Amino acid sequence: MTDNNTFNPCTLLDDIKRIAIEAGERILEVYESEFAIEHKDDKSPLTAADLAAHKAIVAGLTALTPQIPVLSEESAKIPFSVRSSWTRYWLVDPLDGTKEFIKRNGEFTVNIALIDNGRVDLGVVYVPVTRLSYFACAGGGAFKQAAGQAATPIHVTASAGLPVRVVGSRSHSGESLLRYLDKLGAHEMVSMGSSLKFCLVAEGKADVYPRLGLTSEWDTAAAQCVVEAAGGRVTGLDMQPLRYNTKDSLLNPHFFVFGDVARDWSQYL
Repeated sequence: MTDNNTFNPCTLLDDIKRIAIEAGERILEVYESEFAIEHKDDKSPLTAADLAAHKAIVAGLTALTPQIPVLSEESAKIPFSVRSSWTRYWLVDPLDGTKEFIKRNGEFTVNIALIDNGRVDLGVVYVPVTRLSYFACAGGGAFKQAAGQAATPIHVTASAGLPVRVVGSRSHSGESLLRYLDKLGAHEMVSMGSSLKFCLVAEGKADVYPRLGLTSEWDTAAAQCVVEAAGGRVTGLDMQPLRYNTKDSLLNPHFFVFGDVARDWSQYL
């Protein structure tokens, strides 16, 4: 399966969707309990949800592709001296949107991505509360699928109109974003948590997601695959595509997610 001449990531999609759904079930067991959000120690329900999802994903991926290493937010201390030798690996965020989890607004996701030489070859974003999956693989298109229903193709809006539909973080914003929006001009703002912001762009419900704040590589990889397969792009402020596992730090640069690839979104910085 790891032969570069024969490896096709699209053949793994159904299994990865299943693993993400299993992780989502583990998260919901905690989410639907009467957890006390003021407890922030290692035994807090939030940590329990993260860890339960992490264990389910790692077990599933190890059984499916034992020869491909896994980097999860819960195992992020693997040094770059080790990671730098990886050409292909799984990049996982077991629970993306912890503040949304605490708020019980449902806007959190399970993110599983396959990285190959710095690029994202496969991505699954699963929304446990709504049981909605977004998924894509390199060359295979992007799709959205509700539980028990057939998958439907999704596409970005290729030409942004006015007002520009901007999606932003429900829990993270700042002066940099406000200045950017002021220069952008006429726009309407939609707030959303977790990697669902990417998915809104991927399915054509938003034009741009400017992220002028810190994120980690596991926050973006799976959803980047969905956006790119849907015809959009995820770039740094230099308008070059985000790449993975290229440095010691696992933090991303600030970035844009957009569907209108003819527009230079950096001009409003």
